[in-house]
Amino acid sequence: MRAERAVFSTVYHVISTPSILLRAGSGKNLKIPRYARNDCGCARNDRKLSQNNMCGFTLVEMIMVIVITGILGGMVAVFLKAPVQQYMDVARRADMTDIADTALRRIGRDLRLALPNSVRVQTSGAGASTVYYLDFLVTSGGGRYRSGAGGTNDILDFTIADTSFEVLGAVPTCEANDQVVVYNLGITDADAYAGDNRTTCTSVAAPIVNIAAMQFPFESPNARFQIVHEQVRYICDPVAQTLSRYSFAGNAIEVPSATVPAGGALLAKNVSACTVTYDPIVVAQRSGLVSMNLAITRDGETVTLYNATHVSNVP
Repeated sequence: MRAERAVFSTVYHVISTPSILLRAGSGKNLKIPRYARNDCGCARNDRKLSQNNMCGFTLVEMIMVIVITGILGGMVAVFLKAPVQQYMDVARRADMTDIADTALRRIGRDLRLALPNSVRVQTSGAGASTVYYLDFLVTSGGGRYRSGAGGTNDILDFTIADTSFEVLGAVPTCEANDQVVVYNLGITDADAYAGDNRTTCTSVAAPIVNIAAMQFPFESPNARFQIVHEQVRYICDPVAQTLSRYSFAGNAIEVPSATVPAGGALLAKNVSACTVTYDPIVVAQRSGLVSMNLAITRDGETVTLYNATHVSNVP
């Protein structure tokens, strides 16, 4: 009876003690581990699986990470703010400069094609609210007409209402509504705006230019004529903060005035100030000078550009 109790006690002890070494049939020792690892790498006790099977971080740790990240982000933002703001300022100034420069270049390109003595500047308003109106007639070509015998003998006759004349040299093209102007002086009886010395070009059959019947008032000393394609009006309005271009076909030329026509193309916006001046005599009454200041303002910064364009006043 005692022997049986001893054996039972030994077997019970072996079963209830996982860490005891058991003798296997292969002659090797097999150790039953007391502890194992769960899926996330944390140590756990097999007998307390429900208590120690979860791994992670605490709420305090999470809050500390958030606080430290916020501090680091604030420090980085302080150092990055200046260069980022500087980049945005430089980009804005470059954009404003480009807008003003493009607009002034467009005006200068048109002015170089202006009919002699056709530039006019009108204003409305006063002070910083002054609106400027720049008018001129744009030419598409020109040449010399025959004034004496020779060639086809088709001279431009100033004693009658002539309908055609011969061109000496290259013959310019003539589109619908284009106007032929001879000796424009911008004065009474020689003013293209008033229609004193212009008529419609009807067709071209080289070397002849056909025109609507017209008796021109004055001969050109150099026998020159010009083809006027359109009238252009630039309006710089610091009140509306715009610079716009308007155009009229050659047969719709009107006397320059401080009025805003229909249509138009916007050249620049955010215009805070502008001035336009015209001096008709800068080189022995042969050249005029159009000067223009244009200011563009955005986000509290202003860029001002100046442009001056010479125009020929030799009719």
